[in-house]
Amino acid sequence: MASLNDLRNGLVIRLDNVMYTITDCQHVKPGKGGAFARTKLKRVTDGAVIDRTFRSKDTIETVRLEERDMQYMYSDGMLLYFMDNETFEQHQLSENLLNDGLKFLKEGETIRVKVDENIPITIELPTFVELKIVETDPGLRGDTASGGSKPATLETGGVVQVPLFVENGTTIKVDTRTGTYVERV
Repeated sequence: MASLNDLRNGLVIRLDNVMYTITDCQHVKPGKGGAFARTKLKRVTDGAVIDRTFRSKDTIETVRLEERDMQYMYSDGMLLYFMDNETFEQHQLSENLLNDGLKFLKEGETIRVKVDENIPITIELPTFVELKIVETDPGLRGDTASGGSKPATLETGGVVQVPLFVENGTTIKVDTRTGTYVERV
């Protein structure tokens, strides 16, 4: 159980037998009345966001998640399949847990999965991934006054903006948090 002071961004809590992650938490101490916290909660199962206010008298059930390394195997269009690196069990998760991160997930890659009672809950992509460019237009020098960029399709199907000098077959490093090009590898 957590009190009002324990609420913070990233904490996983359980309300009415549903797990939520706190994405935004603002503690408020008004001049008159008791303290409270305004929060935005993201439902772990489907990503729906709700607003909730907690008062100082409220008790909140926290969820302790275990982190495990799992290997991404494949996607069938709706579900993602992972293999636990320790037990070799296969687990499946909904694609909407990753949202935009799905375009940076390569088959065979090991990622961190948070598990509650042996059930996978959330996926944590690595901060940077190295992916090969499969298709991009040739960059023409002199098209722009300062640098410039062009779209490039990655081996996973995602599209990122890259500098004009990057060509087909080049392996690049991509920041998964922002979805931007970092450097050539």
